[in-house]
Amino acid sequence: MKTFFQIIRQYLYPYRGYVVLNILFNVVGVIFSLVSLVLIGPFLMVLFSKTPVVAAPQSFEFTRHSIELNFDYFLGQMIEKSGQHHALIIVCLMAVALFLLKTANIYFANFFMAPIRNGVVRDLRNRIYSKIVDLPLSYYSREKKGDIMSRITQDVQEVEWSVMSSLEKFFRDPLNIIIFLIGMVIMSPALTLIVLIILPFAAFLIGLVGQKLRKTSFKSQRQMGLLMSLVEETLSGLRIIKAFNAQDYSKKNFQKENQVFTKIMNSITRHRDLASPLSEFLGSLVVVSLMAIGGSLVLKGQGGLNAESFIAYIAVFSQLLIPAKSVSTAYYHLNKGLASIDRINQVLESVDPMKETTDALDINSFNDKIELKNVSFSYENAVVIDNVSLTIHKGQTVAFVGQSGSGKSTLVDLMARFYDVKGGEILIDGKDIRTVKTQALRNLMGIVPQDPVLFNETILANITFGSDADISSAETAAKVAHAWEFISQMDEGLNAHLGDRGSTLSGGQRQRICLARAIYRNPPILILDEATSSLDSESENYVQASLQDLMVNRTTIIIAHRLSTIQNADQIYVVKEGKIAEQGTHSELLNLDGEYRYLFELQNHGIQ
Repeated sequence: MKTFFQIIRQYLYPYRGYVVLNILFNVVGVIFSLVSLVLIGPFLMVLFSKTPVVAAPQSFEFTRHSIELNFDYFLGQMIEKSGQHHALIIVCLMAVALFLLKTANIYFANFFMAPIRNGVVRDLRNRIYSKIVDLPLSYYSREKKGDIMSRITQDVQEVEWSVMSSLEKFFRDPLNIIIFLIGMVIMSPALTLIVLIILPFAAFLIGLVGQKLRKTSFKSQRQMGLLMSLVEETLSGLRIIKAFNAQDYSKKNFQKENQVFTKIMNSITRHRDLASPLSEFLGSLVVVSLMAIGGSLVLKGQGGLNAESFIAYIAVFSQLLIPAKSVSTAYYHLNKGLASIDRINQVLESVDPMKETTDALDINSFNDKIELKNVSFSYENAVVIDNVSLTIHKGQTVAFVGQSGSGKSTLVDLMARFYDVKGGEILIDGKDIRTVKTQALRNLMGIVPQDPVLFNETILANITFGSDADISSAETAAKVAHAWEFISQMDEGLNAHLGDRGSTLSGGQRQRICLARAIYRNPPILILDEATSSLDSESENYVQASLQDLMVNRTTIIIAHRLSTIQNADQIYVVKEGKIAEQGTHSELLNLDGEYRYLFELQNHGIQ
């Protein structure tokens, strides 16, 4: 129940006003329901002409005897003045009025419950999404994207269906039970004691099955995350699946995992479906026991109940079983939902090792240099960067070259603090970037990735992404990136909507939009990660010419595979196995007759 109370403390507290109103209307509604059921006794007395004669009204006390005497006096006076038929009609009208008041209060209780249910789910989604955005990239190297998607969709939906609907019942039904029990105690303390002895035994049996359901539900949500991962991988790699005729392999793999999920769901459904018949059987057992014991007391003239009052007592108790059954069913659903809360908490409680300190520095300019001092980094146990030291001065164009997997992109990722160094330090204008606000650091940088990343938005929204939209500046950025020539031909221009990941554009067009996005930001540091790799030769020439103008008085860091694009760089670093193997200008490195010359000749002369 620790997780249950955590939900109440963390998520319900902002809605405490609605909670109070919900409880208030539920209490009033239950009271009206109880009184309407108690009227069964007087109804039977009038019907069978057994209304006792009470000569005068009694002093009112909150006891069954006092309430009965005063009501009998009222009923007797009505029968004497207007007749038995008129009294019967009055009793029925009172019951209708009470039922109307009961249902009205229940409606208002649900009215104030709606913003609680929907608000908590909204807050939960917001918290998960915020956490997903804030967690470092290293977190996602260990997690499956499909599983993360499952937590913000399937698990949150399960919380809405199971936990919040159960919370609604836990607010309402225990109040019903308490108020009905109070009424039963007033009517017959002896019979109510018997009920209180039997009901906890039934609750214990129901609880045993509920605990099993929570464990199984956790497995089901984890398996659903795996299925989502398979679907996400299939959609991303559909071209490869078809190219290698791997459709049957993919289908069999999915069907195998889907069968595991089905078996788990069968177990969950059977446990959940056990709730209703089990609680119904136990309730029937209690009712039969109560009828046997109470009936014996009535026949013997004991227990302070006559036949009519005993029937009213049974009617009240039957209404007690409805919320008791509802609570037991809600308990099952709650345990299923709590398994989803556990999975959601695994994300929300994930520790961000890169979380900045409260006294982090706020910088807004780049004035001198970036320094890497004895920097080392590893993924898990694999060393990627090994004791690298270098300096990038303001206004320089610096390039990193090397074979795939050598660590080029990782070096740049460390400078942007997508990851934290494992050893050494990275300084910007003499300040360790770990002491600088991450947002301020990245505001100094414009990044064009190797794989163009676009969002399912307009071209304008993609170019101005993360900044205030200025149409004039966006158009200028598009022209510099040589993207305006195809944007201007679109019917909606900058307002044209791109498909998923920019699917309506060619690879070269997507890359030029990404370049325009970096240009729009006008950062002092420009990072180009194979920025021209997706461009055709003509577009590459246009963009290279634009970049030459753009890089004037700007610090540019280039990750390059094609060496022809970085021959004018002020400094070129050759990265090999996480170390700086060589460094110098293009001509200096060629004269070294080392790794750089080998790569250059390999690209230009096709050396095998």
